[in-house]
Amino acid sequence: LVPSRIHNGKFYALPQSPQIYKQLLMLSGFDRYIQLARCFRDEDLRADRQPEFTQIDMELSFVDVDEILEINEGFFKKLFKEVLNIDLEEHFQRMTYKEAMESYGSDKPDIRFDMKIQDISDLVKDCGFSVFTSAIENGGSVRAIVAKNASSVYTRKEIDKLTEYAKGIGAKGLAYIAIHEDGTMKSSFAKFMKDEEMQALVEKMNGKPGDLLLFAADKSKLVYDVLGALRLEIANQLGLLKKDEYRFVWITEFPLLEWSEELGRYQAMHHPFTMPMEEDLQYIESDPGRVRAKAYDIVLNGTEIGGGSVRIHQDDIQEMMFKALGFTMERAYDQFGFLLNAFKYGVPPHAGLAYGLDRLVMLMAQEDSIRDVIAFPKVKDASCLMSE
Repeated sequence: LVPSRIHNGKFYALPQSPQIYKQLLMLSGFDRYIQLARCFRDEDLRADRQPEFTQIDMELSFVDVDEILEINEGFFKKLFKEVLNIDLEEHFQRMTYKEAMESYGSDKPDIRFDMKIQDISDLVKDCGFSVFTSAIENGGSVRAIVAKNASSVYTRKEIDKLTEYAKGIGAKGLAYIAIHEDGTMKSSFAKFMKDEEMQALVEKMNGKPGDLLLFAADKSKLVYDVLGALRLEIANQLGLLKKDEYRFVWITEFPLLEWSEELGRYQAMHHPFTMPMEEDLQYIESDPGRVRAKAYDIVLNGTEIGGGSVRIHQDDIQEMMFKALGFTMERAYDQFGFLLNAFKYGVPPHAGLAYGLDRLVMLMAQEDSIRDVIAFPKVKDASCLMSE
């Protein structure tokens, strides 16, 4: 915040993003907008996050999801060819949020290596291992990953370290099967299982001599978190993450709303102006958690570098959205009346997307931290070493 000398008691502020501004531009009749926008977000710092950053920010009228994705694939292909002399694939892979979570345990999957999560709940629901069966009985699931050619690398001591790592994420433990080169198996839970059950597990997961199979059993969200983090940790330890390999993937069909235990109501996963998928509108009152959004993220090597959505352009849908978020219409108009009133004059269908420029440069420069590509970054405790 910077106080104004001219207007007493007023402040200038660097916004989180120019979201509402650019939507108003589309409402006013502009066809397309793009700018390098300076932004500020008071969030916890990570290797790929700084409080002050630059967005490549865009908004387009009369487009839908496919047009936005195609235009931006063209942008990336041109950028990588001109800057790095790298030819990217003709079309980027697309994956729904549901598929990303179930296969990679993350909505920003790193697809440079395989090691997909597999659901084995049906196979073990009646087995003798209570850790597996009780997780399923309590509404959870049992899922697993296969680390190819890793059983010789991970001794019992190394597996114990992985178990501690999993516990740090919230797991109660980690079950495993190590298949030796001669085909014999060592497992943490074999004594609770019949031989044919063990064999069926290995076959289901396509386990081969030399492979290490790791299992997590709990509520599905926790299982996704644990195995999603484990596959990245193991890939890093096995040297599977090549910095000079660039694998893009679009993640689509995010949930429109997510339940907040803290607030005791649903909140927008992206923001309250995101367009629901038309076929899901029927559930917005009866089953809000089921509604998917016309939202999309672009992910590069396991890092989200941008995201956006088709925006709501009909006032009746916008009112339904505010109602689902627990807003009274009075409160909605109090906070967003300028936008809702503008809707009455006819709004073009519009959509947008914004990239983190610094984050993109970090990946193109093959650096590990965003601080390495920003001139005056904040350090880990969010302080500025250039200022007293």
